Amino acid sequence: MPKVYPFTAIVGQERMKRALILNAINPQIGGVLIRGERGTAKSTTARGLAALLPEIEVVADCKFGCDPNQPVFLCTECQERLEREGTLPVTTRRIRFVDLPVSATEDRVVGTLDIEKAIKKGERHFEPGILAAANRGLLYVDEVNLLDDHVVDLLLDSAAMGVNVVEREGISFQHPAAFILVGTMNPEEGDLRPQLLDRFAHAVDIEGISDPAARVEIVRRRLAYDQDPEGFYEQWADRERQLSEEIERARKRLPMVGYTDRDIFLIAHLTSSFHVDGHRADIVILKTAVANAAFEGRLEINEHDILIGAELALPHRLKRQPFQDASLQPQQLQQRMEEAQRQADMRQWETAEASGDDVKKKTVSERARMSAMTPPARPM
Repeated sequence: MPKVYPFTAIVGQERMKRALILNAINPQIGGVLIRGERGTAKSTTARGLAALLPEIEVVADCKFGCDPNQPVFLCTECQERLEREGTLPVTTRRIRFVDLPVSATEDRVVGTLDIEKAIKKGERHFEPGILAAANRGLLYVDEVNLLDDHVVDLLLDSAAMGVNVVEREGISFQHPAAFILVGTMNPEEGDLRPQLLDRFAHAVDIEGISDPAARVEIVRRRLAYDQDPEGFYEQWADRERQLSEEIERARKRLPMVGYTDRDIFLIAHLTSSFHVDGHRADIVILKTAVANAAFEGRLEINEHDILIGAELALPHRLKRQPFQDASLQPQQLQQRMEEAQRQADMRQWETAEASGDDVKKKTVSERARMSAMTPPARPM
């Protein structure tokens, strides 16, 4: 089987690539929806990301690829096996790329319980579905807007909870279903309902690259890959390996990344200033900021990380008025961030005034002065 097109060889589309990388670092962010016209490397980039991901330890012979180091999240069969035998056999494998067809039914997605066997023989038999195959892997859904809404709901519920529960006639079976969810769609073929759109953590709108030099490079690289996939991959192997190692380091660094109440206030001020409904966006921005700090090698998040999180989490959640574009402009986002910073400093100053904390007042005043002198970090 030929090598997939290298992720690092994709020309441009930096926002899409960053969203995918951050979800690979922390799948609990909640998935990426990539909206764009045909021929903009949506599926190619998703497949390239899966090839970058490291090998993982799994329970040998487990149909769901359970993590032997996380006994709390074992499937029903592995839990019973652990109780019976005391230990679980372990092996390693590559992270899987699982493709969900548009025609997939509910049973094909979640799996089925054999009721007849349960009644006649008293045995619980579960036939795994796509969610079982995707556990601890990457689930790719092309043309997600053409899927049945109920199936999309099932996918998003499993992605959020990290578990798939199947119940039939009083018999239940559950298994872990934690995966990186990547959906792609062409808006010309119809959009997702707002309720489903909001459930995707990130949404990225991409267009074909208009710069002639970049388009020439895209054609050159693609033709070189088509003529010799193995040779082309070898040319990018070092960069692929480097990015793979950076993602692995970021995954390990992720639990150590911290944030402050001020960071949460900045996020809350941003979302409220854009009149975003609910609180999902706030949580997504914070998780994204933490993952971005881990990727860039830091143990504390900053305004740059929050801006990246907002760029990915807010555009598809903005309220759209008739004849009004709901896109989010970087300059607009930067202005809201600066206002949030002023409000945060004012809150801290008032707290310091009430407590008589001169040191804290001096710190807040100095930060405000430095903020006025230093150009803010540009969003992605």
